Amino acid sequence: MTLKLEKLRSFPGRMGPLLFIIMDGIGIGPENDSNAVYLAKAPTLDSLFKSKFYCQLKAHGTAVGLPSDKDMGNSEVGHNALGAGRVFDQGARLVNRAIETNQIFETELWSSIVRRIKDGGTLHFIGLLSDGNVHSHINHLYKIIDKCVELGLERVCVHALLDGRDVGERSALDYIVPTENRLMKISQEKGMKYYIASGGGRMKVTMDRYNADWDVVKRGWEAHVLGKARPFRSAEEAVRTLYAEDPKITDQYMGAFTIVDPRGCPVCPIVDGDAVVCFNFRGDRAIEISRAFTEKNFSAFNRGPLPDIQYAGMMQYDGDTNMPPDFLVQPPVIDRTVSEYLCAEKVRSFAISETQKFGHVTYFWNGNRSGYIDETLETYVEIPSDKIEFDKAPKMKAVEIKNKTLEMLKSGEYDFGRLNFANGDMVGHTGVMDAAIIAVETVDQCVGELLDAVKELNGIAVVSADHGNSDEMFTIDKNGNKIIKTAHSLNPVPFAIYDPGYNGWYEMADIENPGLSNITGTLLNLLGYENVEDYDASLIVTGS
Repeated sequence: MTLKLEKLRSFPGRMGPLLFIIMDGIGIGPENDSNAVYLAKAPTLDSLFKSKFYCQLKAHGTAVGLPSDKDMGNSEVGHNALGAGRVFDQGARLVNRAIETNQIFETELWSSIVRRIKDGGTLHFIGLLSDGNVHSHINHLYKIIDKCVELGLERVCVHALLDGRDVGERSALDYIVPTENRLMKISQEKGMKYYIASGGGRMKVTMDRYNADWDVVKRGWEAHVLGKARPFRSAEEAVRTLYAEDPKITDQYMGAFTIVDPRGCPVCPIVDGDAVVCFNFRGDRAIEISRAFTEKNFSAFNRGPLPDIQYAGMMQYDGDTNMPPDFLVQPPVIDRTVSEYLCAEKVRSFAISETQKFGHVTYFWNGNRSGYIDETLETYVEIPSDKIEFDKAPKMKAVEIKNKTLEMLKSGEYDFGRLNFANGDMVGHTGVMDAAIIAVETVDQCVGELLDAVKELNGIAVVSADHGNSDEMFTIDKNGNKIIKTAHSLNPVPFAIYDPGYNGWYEMADIENPGLSNITGTLLNLLGYENVEDYDASLIVTGS
């Protein structure tokens, strides 16, 4: 299919570049002491929020393809919407449908897994054990386990990764206890062997992303596959012990553990003849563990002999690298992304972020597609992230991103650039207010310097976010207690156009419930092109 954009008759675009700045995790929350964005000294944002070209956008729930408006947005679905210009059904919704219609159980892959387990193997489920609905949902696991019972599968083990990030920071027992009780009841009533076999916090065990720290995956491999981690008799005992030993520890940073029998032997290591399902539906933190299970020439760490197992993802986490090769639910097919249109028009562009969000401005932006669309027209820059807890270094790599962006803008080689400042999200996830304030102030300062450069170059900047986080650092429960909040917020995100050369050719559009996908057509307009016919409406109204 040949893609083509039509030029706007009323506006050819500015002489200088268009820069799209994504302030990850910086939403618009209540103006109170729970809001690091409000508490921060942020003169650049204050000015943008008072601009005539400012509005607020929905960045969660159905606005980004999630099942309901109770579902928080996330960087994956946010960048999908930004790059696609339309809303596609996303992971949780796709999995819900596949389970509700039984499609997930009608595939040859599921039948193959069942045959393997009925031949004497164990079915292992690895994933984030919570109802955060960002990477996984515990109900998906429960429904698949119920199917295993219905089919008479004798041995099922769960390798439980603790959340504390998309849900309460010390909420692990809310998920561990009912899951262990559920598995124990199945074992006792059905005469089957259903266990939690291992686990650990998501930031320490298994769920690394973008090759930031393969030791995280190695710790998971040793716990899940080899049974080599700190031993406990139950997952509940593990969590309660770790809480008692360190009252400040949060779930996401718990070390690896394995469950052992009375003799001290692991109850359920992964061995020849078994099958493994990663029940996370989101891709970024599931790719590396999938590689460890499926790549023959794997070299990131010494995994020892690779067991003869069948491995499947809940979804395919990276279509271009075919990772994993086997998966239970088909991902959304996102075609005709804005970058495909821009490359067809020979628009020169760059994308930049640090490691933690690099895949978001490339892979997710491009519709879950790795690599360049046209490497002769595009430049992707990854600034390596620090391997440190982000509240300890809340400035992260914002300054380095800003400096490299300034260099590329001033080179005159690019018509369009996009960047992601990760600070508001990654530091917001730590729950540390002072650090989050520094993170927001750092982003504000960097955005200010970029806007100065855009003005000097006779360009335009668009400033927005993919979801909220630092805008809601704690909540108050019904007893008046402060509850630290590390998850994304349900708050709207800012949208502002900075156009120092504005000459009256457009005004803000009146759109009911605008969302992230409305930004895409806006970017096309600001580049001098008409919006794509079936993209969501632009946030500005032009002459024609």
